[in-house]
This record gives sequence, structure tokens and C-alpha cells, in this order.
Amino acid sequence: MFNIKRFFKFFLCFLIVCFVSGCELRSEKYQIIYNDEQKKEHNTQNKSIEDYTIAIVPKVSGIPYFNAVKEGALEAGEDLNLKVLYEGPPIADWKQQKNIIEDFIRQDVDLIAVSANDPERLGTVLQKAKEKGIRVITWDSDTDAKFRELFINMVDPENLGRHLMDNLASQMGETGEYAILTGSHVAANLSEWMNYIIEQQEEIYPDMKLVEVVETEDNPQKSYAGAEKLLKTYPDLKGILGSSSVGPPAAAQAVKDAGKAGMVAVTGLSTPNLMRNYLKDESAQMITLWSPKKLGYLTVSLAKELLNGDKLKDGQHIGKVGNIKIKGDTVIMGLPIDFTRENIDQYDF
Repeated sequence: MFNIKRFFKFFLCFLIVCFVSGCELRSEKYQIIYNDEQKKEHNTQNKSIEDYTIAIVPKVSGIPYFNAVKEGALEAGEDLNLKVLYEGPPIADWKQQKNIIEDFIRQDVDLIAVSANDPERLGTVLQKAKEKGIRVITWDSDTDAKFRELFINMVDPENLGRHLMDNLASQMGETGEYAILTGSHVAANLSEWMNYIIEQQEEIYPDMKLVEVVETEDNPQKSYAGAEKLLKTYPDLKGILGSSSVGPPAAAQAVKDAGKAGMVAVTGLSTPNLMRNYLKDESAQMITLWSPKKLGYLTVSLAKELLNGDKLKDGQHIGKVGNIKIKGDTVIMGLPIDFTRENIDQYDF
């Protein structure tokens, strides 16, 4: 006997099964049409903060300045629940940086932050990262702006360059021969600082004369050899300015070994821990820097803000760093600090 109730129950179940199956099929088709970039964007939108992976690439590994940056970056990763990868080449070489960035692209990280050894030659690999949906920023040393979306600078480059020259001039009595030890002629930050150093000297201190600029590749041994040669080549040399962190300690040691401590002024950029003894025994007179640990912390903090879609603001306060300044697509961390024998023991980095 035909049971109308059983028939409707069966028919209703059949419709439900068909409807669910149809939804699953349409959902499956929708997933297939994602290309790689859409998939990356889709995945990022659905990630929790803890899933973000940020890759930090310094100019070179193993020197105290970048070790301090690493410490700050890893601390920020712990504080902000981010995975931070930190890797740099053993020497300041753009080709080795390129290989490291290629590896981070293969790991499908969310953001790459690089301190560039060359502003142009890294462009191809950074563009490749962007095409894969990986965000790209620079810190410490910039690339061409088209290869990244944000540059994190430690200080205003013009203010820093002119300030470094003022420091050297004051130690030299604003007269005499001086030389510069630089890490690299092509690194954007070092090149920009040096331009302002020389400009300030030519405009304000005409009785001073630049005799040579020595490239050291941020290598302590090459820096010492370069300073030693300068002292022999220019017997009337009155000052050496190191524009990367390994330069001033190498110059101070060379001056000390030559028995010219106090006769040849040594200033520039370096860390307090590298320069403490030289400032105290007057092989060097004044050193300038910022906190590299804060720079690492700031880089990771701003990377998280970008990945979250947050808008950066001029004067914004960043925890453990301070208030930042925004100039176009550049973030400036703060003001430089001068270290002398009187205040050097207040700092430990």
C-alpha cells in the first residue's frame, strides 16, 4: 500500500543530499580557480598573527652591529608572537644576499626585510618575491623604491652625515688631512652618509682636506690594514672617520699600534662595546650610533603592522623603541647618540 508520508520523507532526504553535494562541488571548483598570488592573499587573510613568518636579511652576519639587530628582531618575534628567520652572508656581498632571499622565497615566508648591499642588483630577486605575494621592505640600507614598499631608516641621513663631520672637525681643530673608512661604495646608506660628510666639510671646513676613501667590505682585518696603510701613506694625517661599525675600532687599534694615540683623531659610527676601551685610552675621541637592537625590534614590529593591514602614522609610538617619524615611504627611528669616555659605561650593546 502506498504511504504518502514515507514518500515525502524519502524525497526530502534526496533533495538535502543533492543540495549539499552541489555546494561541495561548487566550492571545489571555486578553490581550483585561485592562482598562486590569489592563494597567497587568501591564506594571509585567514592567518592568525602567530602564523606570520618574517625573514630578516642583514648585509653581513657575525659582526657585533648586526648581532645586536638580530637580538632585537628575535625579541620582537617572541613579544609579538611572530616567527622570525634571520640570515645574512658571511661577507657583505649582494650575490650571497640574493641566494639567501631565493631560499626565503622557496620557504614561502610572508615578508622579507633586507639591508641591501646593492640598491639595484637585488631588484630582480625582490621583484620575484613580490610576484609570489611576499611583502618586501628594507631597513638600514635601502634599494630603489620600486623594489620595496617601505624603508626603515635609523636616522635622517643628512643630519647624520653632517653631524659626523662636525664631530671629526671638532677633534681636528677644523684643519688638516683626513681619510674615510667605508664598508662599501655601493651600499645606499653608506654612500648617502659619505656624500653629506664630504659636503659638510667642503661647505663649513675648507681648511680640512680629504686624502682618501678606503673600502673595507665591512671586514675588520681589511679595515685595520686600510687604516695602517693610511697612517704610513699620509704622515700628516690628522683624522680618520669610520662610516661603518668595523671602521672606528680598526682605526683606533692601528693608531694605537703606530704610537699616534691623541695625534690622529678617530671618530665615526660603531657600537659602545667595540669602542669602550679605545675611548677610555683616548685612541678614539667620539663615536656615534643608534641602538641596533631597537632597529631590529622596530623592523619586526612594523612588518607585523604591514601584514595586519595597519596604517603607519607620523609620531606613532612603537613599544620598546619610541616615537617614529614618517617621511613619504621612509620610517625614521630617531636621533643618533654620541658616545665619549664620560658616558660610554651607560650603554651595553
